[in-house]
Amino acid sequence: MRHCSVQVRGLLTREELDRYNALIEVGSFLESQNRYDLAYTVQKEIDLLIIPGIERLKEKGRQRDRDTEAYLNSKRDAESDDDEFEDEDEDL
Repeated sequence: MRHCSVQVRGLLTREELDRYNALIEVGSFLESQNRYDLAYTVQKEIDLLIIPGIERLKEKGRQRDRDTEAYLNSKRDAESDDDEFEDEDEDL
């Protein structure tokens, strides 16, 4: 069975994680019994189950990018304000 990443598992709800763990256990058992035809079906179900976690991870990344952009913009604005004050001091 293919596991999803720790980051994705961390973003699954309790219910999703419980179901994920149960499906992994069932799939591992089927593989140990050489029932790869049934294990394939279980793996497909796992792949569908983790989609919401993947989307949450993507959204976290997008939010981090927005926060970084806002921080850089505020720093740039603060530097612009400092430059304006220096120009005023030179005029005096």
